[in-house]
Amino acid sequence: MPKLTQTDTWVKEYRDLLRQSMEEHHQWSVGEHNGSIRLQVKDNGKKQTRLLPFEWSKKGFSAAIPEIQQIYKRFYDGNTRQLTRACEEVKVSGDSKVEFSDLIKEFRNFVPNASDQTWNKSYLPVLYKAKELLDRKKHKPVDGEDLMMKALEQWEQGSRQRQIQRRSLNKFLNWAVLRAKLPNCYAPPAIVPEVRKPKKVGYAFSDQQIISLIEGETDEQWKFAYQLMAVYGLRPEELRHLRIMEGTAGKELWSIYRKSKGGNKGERTEPRRLNPLFVKDIDGKPINWKLQQRLEIGEKLPPLGQEGAAGMAILTHIKRKSIYKQIKDEALLIGQHAVPYSFRHRYSKESHANGIPIANIASSMGHSVEVHLDNYARFAPDGTVDIYAKANQVVA
Repeated sequence: MPKLTQTDTWVKEYRDLLRQSMEEHHQWSVGEHNGSIRLQVKDNGKKQTRLLPFEWSKKGFSAAIPEIQQIYKRFYDGNTRQLTRACEEVKVSGDSKVEFSDLIKEFRNFVPNASDQTWNKSYLPVLYKAKELLDRKKHKPVDGEDLMMKALEQWEQGSRQRQIQRRSLNKFLNWAVLRAKLPNCYAPPAIVPEVRKPKKVGYAFSDQQIISLIEGETDEQWKFAYQLMAVYGLRPEELRHLRIMEGTAGKELWSIYRKSKGGNKGERTEPRRLNPLFVKDIDGKPINWKLQQRLEIGEKLPPLGQEGAAGMAILTHIKRKSIYKQIKDEALLIGQHAVPYSFRHRYSKESHANGIPIANIASSMGHSVEVHLDNYARFAPDGTVDIYAKANQVVA
């Protein structure tokens, strides 16, 4: 087609039309570049340009004007006035709600290891909030950090739920930006400013407290559950994943529970053989409750609720017990928290007390050495104590 000149009548008409819609700021202009419309803005003495996907023609101008007006609004909505970012945001705003919903459905296939319960609880709330924010006509998030901070506002800073939702949104934004489904400006930030709550310290039941809990329990199924968690250091959820396996030296007790490691690749812990560490009576004598044999003959465990909710089921039951309330108060006096995992904490503490190497304890508990040290380093023998004890010894 013949190249149109700047003096064509329609050019002046459309430029006047644009100028009228930009009364507050007059440093916006359009020009021709290789047959396409080039948008230019001067802001604080700085010139920014962007080539638009519209041909330099009457028809192209008619189609471009609504988009240029939206770009103009986005440019002054945010704190950072960047023409490129404003253009990318307008591109997103053109996506229909159905398309964004389809994007969420497509992302679901990217996280196949997440159960439906995890998807509904840990992903959908923050993804739908992000969808709501990006569907806005005004005050749309200007970049990934802005989007993330606004999407997470409903969860308390430092809370576990906010941490989970932040991780899910981070994964989604990385996925969408890398595949050009969202503009680059929505890439998640490397660091999100957060107020961190101090991590609660889990209390380790003593052997005598465990015996008291069992003696104060009237339901045999719950007694069985307490014994298993204490002797094998089980996570509450593992109670429903115990299996008897044939080993080289006979039958072995295994946990086939595969706990998520919380990474981006759907990694999970491996099944493991369980090693007992008997609870001792008041005289220090190990008590053999014959737990493996009882499982072999099919002894029943208590109802543990829905998959993934065993810890809550145990807490709901045990918190009614007077002995548990007493132990909980004792734990709070030293700034710790008695929880269903306190049976498992006991296993770690006693393993360290018996001089078992950290690598072996971690393996038996079903996590890495790094995870073990992060959660149970306080139980490891303190060499400093031994050094000072030795210094205080009286020389004969």
